[in-house]
Amino acid sequence: MKSFEYTITDPVGLHARPAGVLAKEAKKYTSIISITKGEKTVDARKLMAIMGMGVKQGDTVTVTIDGPDEETVAPIIETFFKENF
Repeated sequence: MKSFEYTITDPVGLHARPAGVLAKEAKKYTSIISITKGEKTVDARKLMAIMGMGVKQGDTVTVTIDGPDEETVAPIIETFFKENF
């Protein structure tokens, strides 16, 4: 299992458009990608679950990648967060 923390810098947070892009990206991989904010953890493949977290600018989330391709996927997803959120 790989994980990293990321603080959201997008002024509108993790809203519909970027959440949709994230869900689409997460579906490309075998590993399960999860996002945790506080006590709530959701599957990054589920758009409505991501939006339901209410992640705002300045919030820090923990992203966890767990599965057979986690070594390859972790740096890709970390870069994806830096470029999109």
